[in-house]
Amino acid sequence: MQSNRLDQLRGPGRAKRHNARTIAALTGNPGCDRRAVLDAAGIDKVKLAERVGFPGSFGQSRFALSRGNAFEAMLKADDCALLRSVLGAASESYQDLGADSDDTLGARHDRTVTLLAGAEAALIDHPLLTLDVAGQTVYLEPDLIAYAHRGRLQVVEIKSFAIVDGQADSAKVSAAAVQAAVYVLALRSLLESLGQDPSLVDHEVVLVCPENFSLSPVAVRLDVRKQLSTLRRQLSRLASVSSLIDALPAGISFDLTLPAEELTVALGHIQPRYAPECLSACELSVYCRDEAAGSTAALGRTVREALGGVDTVDEVLALADGSRQPTEEQTEAAALLRNALRLRAEALS
Repeated sequence: MQSNRLDQLRGPGRAKRHNARTIAALTGNPGCDRRAVLDAAGIDKVKLAERVGFPGSFGQSRFALSRGNAFEAMLKADDCALLRSVLGAASESYQDLGADSDDTLGARHDRTVTLLAGAEAALIDHPLLTLDVAGQTVYLEPDLIAYAHRGRLQVVEIKSFAIVDGQADSAKVSAAAVQAAVYVLALRSLLESLGQDPSLVDHEVVLVCPENFSLSPVAVRLDVRKQLSTLRRQLSRLASVSSLIDALPAGISFDLTLPAEELTVALGHIQPRYAPECLSACELSVYCRDEAAGSTAALGRTVREALGGVDTVDEVLALADGSRQPTEEQTEAAALLRNALRLRAEALS
């Protein structure tokens, strides 16, 4: 029943699957019902943003994608010969789960389960894991899974950003760590379902990146225990997609062939939770920013939380100069605003 409702919401378009990046973004803003529903229905948010008149540049450039694909192809050539040497597993066995002609998601996941249950391979290429996200089963594809020392499993991720003189872009490393933590969580969930010890999955993940300004690979290890803890907490806070969908009016659709006005009305029925950080994580963020103009939410989470109960900038200004009497829940925020206005006046004088 829920699957049919999600199909109705999406329309005839092909569903876009969740991946580690979208889960990381979703858990980074778990209060956003809009993203939860749109992602659950597999709606193409890039095309939706274009249809409602708020296109934005999002994702990697073509150059970055080409470089990333070339780097991964080089590492995986000849049964991952170069990658295995970088990982120190040159003599270990190799299994490519994507080589089978039956490459349906269910079939590849079954092959992954069988292989991990038997622990027969040292390096597993194209594995497919699952994770429950807001009541939905999501398929996830890490780059590789490796059997590390003492029979432990490690997630291996191939990234195209460079490590120069031992340093890399902190934002890119942070994003990679969160995405890798999603795979670790999914892999531990799988082992638990097989009756195996989930702690066999190492909390250290391996990033393989180009070194300096060449395509020569280097492997670095990241401890993702902090990211795992955050993911578990945020996933538990996500509202059930079923309850969000049930609350929507009948007939709501995000069919991309509909007029922009109808799509805008449909978006208005799902509660967003915009924050400036969304601009780097969500394809619909430019639309939501325009929608949030004049609200305290548009000023960032710190401001929104400090001014709880004060929803608009106009209210902020009125409470600060005393032209508006605060409600009981606004009393603390109003005192804070009056004090801030006094300090500003003193500083300017």
